[in-house]
Formats: sequence, C-alpha cells, structure tokens
Amino acid sequence: MQLIEMWRLDAGKVFDLVSSFPEDENGFENDAWNMQREDIPRYLHTLEDIAHGKVLHKGRVPATKFVLLDDDDNAVGIFNLRHRLNSQLRNGAGHIGYGIASAYRGRGYASKGLHLCLLKAKTLIDENEVYMSVLKTNRASLAVQLKNGARIDHEDELEYFTRITL
Repeated sequence: MQLIEMWRLDAGKVFDLVSSFPEDENGFENDAWNMQREDIPRYLHTLEDIAHGKVLHKGRVPATKFVLLDDDDNAVGIFNLRHRLNSQLRNGAGHIGYGIASAYRGRGYASKGLHLCLLKAKTLIDENEVYMSVLKTNRASLAVQLKNGARIDHEDELEYFTRITL
C-alpha cells in the first residue's frame, strides 16, 4: 500500500477515482466531482502547482493531494495534506482531509492511509502536531483518527477537533 501524489498517477485512473465521490460526503469535499475526463490533465497540473505554492487562491495554503493505492495498484482513496494552517483551517478542516471510495470502505484503508499521510506530514509540515476535524455523525472517521493516535482537543455542536502528535 502506498500514497502517491495525485499528479503522478494516470489521468484515467484519477478520473475514475474522483468520479466515484460526490461533491461533499461526510465533510470530504471533492473539488473534481463535476470534471470531465478531458479536464483531468489540467487539474493534475494545478494540483502540482498548489503543492509547490505556485497557484494559491485567496485563503488557500500549499497542499499535496495523494491517492492511496492498495497492493493491487487500485486507487482506493484520496488524502489531502495541507502544509500549513491559516486561521480558517485552524478553526475548521485542519491539516488533513480524506475519503475512501465507497467500494473499498470497511477494509481498514482509511486507517492505513492516514498512517501513511502522517508519515508524509513529518516532512511537509513544520509543526509537531497535525490538526484535523471530523463530523460527529462520522463515527468511522473518528475511529480512524483515534486509531492513529488522535485525541479530541475540543468540539462544537457538529464536529470534533482532533490533534495527532507527529
């Protein structure tokens, strides 16, 4: 199992993966949900630029979008690692967002993928903690975070806000 930068993956495989997610599901926002197959190469180029801080829209930070590949090279999930936090992210989504394609859920991929993403975070962020959030209704994702060493830092009526020491 491995995490690979999304732009290093075959555009067709990326299209199939991003097309398997709705626009927003349990707090995971799919910024490519309505793209056509021919839009993917440009999207991948933009993702690489964002990771290198070249193209950042107002309020955005450098972030690397990874694809989780299983041992058979199937694209099973998406992990977005933000390299730093701004005030909006510090009070919201945090460093990492992720989603596992519905066909692959319930097999431990989210836990394994988050573990791999935390290893990447050690080299990409300049902090000793990763901050995340999870909807209170998404108990499976909270369990994934807790399994990876998260502690609940605080909560509001909709979300838990967790921290994981790197």
